[in-house]
Amino acid sequence: MILDDTSVPIVLAPMAGGPSTPELTAAVSAAGGLGLLAAGYLTVADTAARLAATRELTTAPLGVNLFTPGPASPPESFADYLAELGRTHELGPPKYDTDDWDAKLALLVDTPVAVVTFTFGCPSAAEIARLHAAGSEVWVTVTSVAEGRIAVEAGADVLIAQGAEAGGHRATFVDRVADDVTDPLGLLALLQLLNAAVDRPIVATGGLTTGAGIAAALAAGAAAVQLGTVFLRCPEAGTNALHRAALSTVAPTVLTRAFTGRRARGLRNRFIDEYTATAPSAYPEIHYATAPLRAAARAAGNPEEVNMWAGQTHELAPELPAGDLVRQLAADAKTALTKALSGRIQSC
Repeated sequence: MILDDTSVPIVLAPMAGGPSTPELTAAVSAAGGLGLLAAGYLTVADTAARLAATRELTTAPLGVNLFTPGPASPPESFADYLAELGRTHELGPPKYDTDDWDAKLALLVDTPVAVVTFTFGCPSAAEIARLHAAGSEVWVTVTSVAEGRIAVEAGADVLIAQGAEAGGHRATFVDRVADDVTDPLGLLALLQLLNAAVDRPIVATGGLTTGAGIAAALAAGAAAVQLGTVFLRCPEAGTNALHRAALSTVAPTVLTRAFTGRRARGLRNRFIDEYTATAPSAYPEIHYATAPLRAAARAAGNPEEVNMWAGQTHELAPELPAGDLVRQLAADAKTALTKALSGRIQSC
């Protein structure tokens, strides 16, 4: 198990769309954690190039994250929303694709990495078996016990438990507007439920930006933690300037489909306020359709029409090199665990 070979139980979340870079991935792995490289939105050629660049920077184990493709959305499900947006914004074509799924799987079978993680669904048992045969562990991101059981049945080695606090897209296997009325599980609740239901190591993710938060997740039964938002201000991250500047503010975060057609947690802004109520479930079609308006907002320095994904504790993220951050978080988590065990627990 790769988690047994890392010196610190910290995994870099795969932040697709810009923040994930070979430099960030390599720095986390070199510091004793496990760096994950985001392959989402990349072609297979770009994925191969970034993987090669990461391997030039470190010989430590690393992983790659893939988006599990879902079904195409019927055009009538998002036509009204795009018509609404199109009255005031430049839009692109609402295309569907599988994110080069087959080609990326083949790449990772031919050039294996220590871990392949999955978001938005669970690969088939046959696909997991191919990766196992290549020597890779398979980790599947889940948001409920039901999803965890599906992943275990398919052969997943590790579950990544994503709590509602997490920044970026919800990793739910099936994404429906009808489910938005149900509160997603917070990380602590999800950890307890999964530990009672499945026999697999669990990596906890969502709202963890401090050593004390990491300690809490480990004490609740996590084998490791996966951190994303806390790395967004690192110099190695490819975070755009608007996003980077906004992270240190106390702006609230909300779940929205407005930018991509899939629920995601980001910093609240005018676009989210205006369009969340009418945004449909249509991913990746809405993601591609809104790409030009988001690019225009970034170029204009307009934070009100840019998706700035962030977890609920984003303002606690420091501005440090990634390796230093890994070491600081690990030391702080150890201190927090020691303090808890030597203090109130013994006095009970």
